Amino acid sequence: MALSCGGKCMKVFLVVINFLFMLLGLGILIPGILMLADVKLVNDEVLPLLQQLGFGGLNVGDLAKGLSVTLIIFGTFVLIVSLFGCCGAFCQQRICLVVYAALVLVFFLAKLIVVILWFVMNDKIQTWMKDQLISQLQNNYKNNDLTTHEISTAWNYMFMSLSCCGVNAVTGTTNDFDNSVWIGSAGTKNIPTFCCTGVTASNYATYSDASCTDNVVSNYYKKGCYDATYDLLSTYSTVFIAVGICILLVELVAFIGAIVIIKQGGEDGKSLSGAAKMV
Repeated sequence: MALSCGGKCMKVFLVVINFLFMLLGLGILIPGILMLADVKLVNDEVLPLLQQLGFGGLNVGDLAKGLSVTLIIFGTFVLIVSLFGCCGAFCQQRICLVVYAALVLVFFLAKLIVVILWFVMNDKIQTWMKDQLISQLQNNYKNNDLTTHEISTAWNYMFMSLSCCGVNAVTGTTNDFDNSVWIGSAGTKNIPTFCCTGVTASNYATYSDASCTDNVVSNYYKKGCYDATYDLLSTYSTVFIAVGICILLVELVAFIGAIVIIKQGGEDGKSLSGAAKMV
């Protein structure tokens, strides 16, 4: 049985939709690659600190690395499924269309759940993240150098790479470091050297600026590391959410289009309503 006019339109529409779907798959793949390559957040120096931020049996460091790899794999898989859908629609291959429709339905439901959970849990995640960072700073920040203590070194690299200081924004001599282990051995310093602008891994040992470290009136990073980290993550999350919502809409239309073509006929001209029931 040949496709009706509506079926032919859905066939063309499904091919176009899957082409867009491939582009959206790239929208997942590319941010995943960029996130993996972003040395500001996930690198060997800062990673020990992120691995101390636990959530249940998981930690932020492993999640950050795992998420980027997962996005790369998922984006690649989306591209393959999209090609599968294009071939099934264009050639009217019933098996291809049935499998494609089933996969699209599963993806649609999975992404819908993820998007809903993100919006529901976002405030709780922010509160948890700030509490974890403050706890780590106060209990595990001990040294103003890059050699003697792994967690302190991670903090110091974070200060330099994200141009931030403390967890909350530093506004003067009273700040998050007041209750840290480090403050007992800080001498006249109120914030570490690594919170000062212009400090690098090569000059920190000889750097001296009392207006920054002691008086905290100039030449220091005024943004807190919580805001700096959240802003960096938000750069990616905004892209992920926007792409995710677009993909949900595309998947819904693609699923409907595949079912229409399956019901109207396949390569041998028989009705595919029985096959459609499989999905």
